[in-house]
Amino acid sequence: MHVLHVIMKEKINIAWLKRDLRISDNLVLDACERDCCPYLIIYIFDSDIIKADNIAKRHLQFIYHSIKDMNSQLKNYNRSVKLLYGSSTKILKEYLNSYDVKNIFAYQESGIKETYVRDIKIKKLSKEFNTNFKEFEKDCVERGLKNRTGWDSRWFKKMNEGITKNIFTLNTFEDTINNFEPPKSFINDISSYPQEYVKPGYKNAIETLTSFLDNRSQNYNKHLSKPLQSRKSCSRISPYLSWGNISSKQVYHFLKNHKKTKGIPGFLTRLKWRSHFIQKFESEHQISYRCANKVFEKMKYTNDSSIINKWKNGATGFPLVDANMICLKKTGWINFRMRAMLVSIFSYQFDCNWKLGARHLAELFLDYEPGIHYSQFQMQSGTTGINTIRMYNPIKQSNDHDPNGVFIKKWIPELRNIPVEYIHEPWKMPPLINTLSQDSIYNNPCVNIVESAKAARTKIWSFKALKEVKNENKRILHLHVRNNIRSA
Repeated sequence: MHVLHVIMKEKINIAWLKRDLRISDNLVLDACERDCCPYLIIYIFDSDIIKADNIAKRHLQFIYHSIKDMNSQLKNYNRSVKLLYGSSTKILKEYLNSYDVKNIFAYQESGIKETYVRDIKIKKLSKEFNTNFKEFEKDCVERGLKNRTGWDSRWFKKMNEGITKNIFTLNTFEDTINNFEPPKSFINDISSYPQEYVKPGYKNAIETLTSFLDNRSQNYNKHLSKPLQSRKSCSRISPYLSWGNISSKQVYHFLKNHKKTKGIPGFLTRLKWRSHFIQKFESEHQISYRCANKVFEKMKYTNDSSIINKWKNGATGFPLVDANMICLKKTGWINFRMRAMLVSIFSYQFDCNWKLGARHLAELFLDYEPGIHYSQFQMQSGTTGINTIRMYNPIKQSNDHDPNGVFIKKWIPELRNIPVEYIHEPWKMPPLINTLSQDSIYNNPCVNIVESAKAARTKIWSFKALKEVKNENKRILHLHVRNNIRSA
């Protein structure tokens, strides 16, 4: 007589973290605790996504140290976020084969094509194993939205709901899978953290937000566009929101419950504005690789590789442009207006296709968020079709927002001895007082800014007037424009 031995797999849940690296107001971790089943918390450094998703070393560093911060809080419960490396599909399939996985909990990710395809594969894989793949809505961004009717009201309603208070039990589950540990060389590479970047983690997010609400917000509106002063007067919480060290709802409640100061209403508007643009991307992620107005795919550009490289390296000869690119490389942050200026001059005066610059800036922004990045890159490049053409003159911006050249001189040592009256246009210095080397890029910027701007205006406005562009605009307006905006 033969006895059939059935090996019973241990039943577990999996909390799969993505851009939600916190242990407070986290629905994924809350769902695991409420289900009363042993669970594992994982973060996957997906080797395919890292290559495709504009992820740079600075992002991986921020992620790694955010998780270290989480683990320092979770250790009291004998829990930690397990770091895994490789294909998300292969890793989760290994867990599904090894355990009786009841649920995979995760937040929806409004990412580019590669993350979308990844999540579709995981959903299909979960069905094969009869596992529930439960995704939670993130930052009030709705999946499957056909138009914006009622979106604003729903945003305020969701933001005013209570914050999830995560409570943890003591863990007794021991994971036996060790196939996907990150290579030591990879961990060694991302374990350092430059002091010029904002420090990751929930505690640092709260401290940054508190200092903004208590005093720095006083000059928020006044200094919002200034490249130097904005480094203090802006909230500086964008990396924490992008990687989920803090949720939008947590920020909203901080704002609503704080004593009113001059800059807070404007900041609240921008918090909602943030969700608005991520919602646009969620509804049409294709704008990460094609023009929002599809007709603009036909537009021709010079795409001078020499100028593109100068723009990337902060060597265009335009002081404010170069100072911002150098600062961004070093610190991972510049303000919104300066970001818009970098994109504008690249697309218009330098006559380059936005796609050739989008990845470069994505890799430099420590707060890279696909929904914000691609929506804004196209808006500032004029390829949405529905927005006003915003062509920034870098010399005017320099005069308006860095009149004494303090920011410029901080980041471009070569220009520190240049008289203030010539700091915005060094090439106009008379020979007798010109202290620059003869071959300095600031004697001869890479384009004639007046002529190139004139040519760009002629091209973009004539293209925007095409009938087929206007017809495509109707589709865009129907899908993305909000029609019932109200205040909180």
